[in-house]
Amino acid sequence: MSSTYSLSGKVAIVTGSTQGLGVDIARRLLAAGAKVMLVGRNRKIGNALATELGEGCRFCPCNVELDEDIERCIEETLAFFGRLDILVNNACIYVDQGLASSREQWFQTLNVNLISAAIFTQKACLHMPAGSTVVNIGSTGGKFGANGRAIYPASKAGLIQMTKNFAVTLAEQGIRMVCVSPAWTWSPSVADFSGGDQALADRVGSHFHPLGRIGRGDEVGNAVCFLCSENASWITGVDIPVDGGFSILGPDQGIAPRTWFERLGNTQ
Repeated sequence: MSSTYSLSGKVAIVTGSTQGLGVDIARRLLAAGAKVMLVGRNRKIGNALATELGEGCRFCPCNVELDEDIERCIEETLAFFGRLDILVNNACIYVDQGLASSREQWFQTLNVNLISAAIFTQKACLHMPAGSTVVNIGSTGGKFGANGRAIYPASKAGLIQMTKNFAVTLAEQGIRMVCVSPAWTWSPSVADFSGGDQALADRVGSHFHPLGRIGRGDEVGNAVCFLCSENASWITGVDIPVDGGFSILGPDQGIAPRTWFERLGNTQ
């Protein structure tokens, strides 16, 4: 599938790109003409994926919790590709027991999901020319309350706010920062919930997404490509909901009170 947006000549780092959404984003960036450095912790999977994706793609093993690994990843990208124009902060973990979460779990999740994005941006922007773009991958989870969760939503809410703050600072260098917040998207976790049945995931997701299904990773990747292209040159500091309408619904799921009473009123 070709891309509408040309990123020819651009070089991107995508963190957390050895599985799930990160791979989908990397594929779309490659299709748009960018060179891509895959970033993850599993060398075997990362190297195999880079080989599969072909020319223009390379893998760098990196633990985003370590500053020295982040610095080495940036150095390897510059040494191999010669430049850096796009940073996609996608690395994420889901360690979250809500109110029962331990201090260590809070530290671990915030370190990976939020702090690593801040430090990667801090170090990468020193080498990014004017016209470059940083994309943070947020989530609708960072915008709403949810029973039994705390750390993951807090990390994504923090990422959305960080986007606004850093966008002001980076504008002085001619660098844009934006956030993309997906809703339910076909991914390893959703595949696990549904037993690998995408049709089932779509049916369940249809209750919460006005477009009647869950998202696909390449749809999120297409949004990232647009935001990294010249077509989005006047967009910075904002969160783009790529969520099938999830975020426009309230707790009533967009259904009028009359309908809820018709459905449930006689069951009491």
